[in-house]
Amino acid sequence: MTATLHSTPFGRTRRGEPVERWELRLPSGASAAVLTRGATLQQVLVPDSAGALGDAVVALPDVAAYEAASGYPGAVVGRVANRLAGGRFTLDGMEHRVPLNDGRNALHGGAEGFDQRVWTASEVDADGVPGVRLSLRSPDGDMGFPGTLDASVTYSLREEEGAVVLRLEYRATADAPTPVNLTNHAYFALDGAGTVEDHVVRLRASRYLPVDEHLVPTGELAPTAGTPFDFSAPTRVGERLREADEQLLRAGGYDHCVVLDDPGALREVAALTGPRSGRTVTVRTDLPGLQFYSGNFLDGSWRTTAGRPVRQGDALCLETQLLPDAVNQPLLGDSVLRPGGEFATTTEYVFTA
Repeated sequence: MTATLHSTPFGRTRRGEPVERWELRLPSGASAAVLTRGATLQQVLVPDSAGALGDAVVALPDVAAYEAASGYPGAVVGRVANRLAGGRFTLDGMEHRVPLNDGRNALHGGAEGFDQRVWTASEVDADGVPGVRLSLRSPDGDMGFPGTLDASVTYSLREEEGAVVLRLEYRATADAPTPVNLTNHAYFALDGAGTVEDHVVRLRASRYLPVDEHLVPTGELAPTAGTPFDFSAPTRVGERLREADEQLLRAGGYDHCVVLDDPGALREVAALTGPRSGRTVTVRTDLPGLQFYSGNFLDGSWRTTAGRPVRQGDALCLETQLLPDAVNQPLLGDSVLRPGGEFATTTEYVFTA
C-alpha cells in the first residue's frame, strides 16, 4: 500500500521564512512528518505491540521550539556531520576554516549548518512510492566550505511485510572539491516517554572509533569485543553505561562512531527495541559508520508535542554516516566530493512491533 502526501504551514522562522510540514501517511494510519526547516524528521507515528499509534522519535511542537533547541533534533546536518577537528581542513593544498561551535571543533557543519536552513520541498515518485524531496543549495564559502553544493534528501514511507519502512535517500553534487557527510539526527524514544536505558540495542560493528578529550576520533579502529561498545548481542543501553571506562567518561556516555561490518551494500546494521511498547526499529544503510549517541547532553529544556521535558537519557541517536573527521584523517576513508561525482547514499528505518 502506498502513502498519501500532503503539506501544511508550520509557522515562520525568526527571520520570517515560512516553514512547511509534509506528512506521509499510510492507510494503516502510520505516518512520518518532515519540516522544510532543516529537512527535519519531525514525527514518526507507528503502532506498538497492542496496535496503538505513538511517537517513535522526539517531536517538538513548533518552529520556535526547534530554533531554541540545541542538539539538532531530527535535522539533516551538514555540510559535514560530526566533529571537524579544530574547525579546519586542508584540501588540495589549501586550508579552509569552519566556525567553531563545539569547543575547539566545528560540529555538524559549523555555527549555521544545514539544520538551520529552510530547504525547498517537492513531491516526487521514489521508485513507485510517493515521497517528498527536500533540496538545498549551499554557496561557495558557506561556513568556510569550498564550492557550491547542491544537496537533497528524499523521504518516502511504505509498508513491507507488516513493517513500516521510512527511507531516506541523500544526494549531493558540487562544482569544486569539498568534504560532504550528511546524516539525520533523529532522537529515538520507542516507548514514547521515560528513559531509553532499558531499550535493547544490537549493532553489527566489530570495531569503533575511540575519541580524544575533544571527542574527535584518535584514528584508531579499535575492536568492540570486551568493551562497553560490544553490542553484537542484544544488550540494554544502560547495562554498561556507567562503567569506569575512559571512553564513556570522556563523552559522558555513548557518543562514538562504530565501524559497521560488511561495508558497501544496503544491509541491516542496527536494531533497537523499546521494552514497554514492543516497538523495534531496524536500521539499514550502505554507509560505513553509525554514531551511537545516548543523549548525554539533553537537559530537559526541550518539550515534546505532549509537553514532556526531554532529559538526559530520554532519547538516543543512531546516525548513519561516513566516518567522522575523515577529511583530516584519510585512513578513515574519503569524504571529499569532487566535480562530476555524486554523494549518494540510502538509509532505511524499519519499524515493527
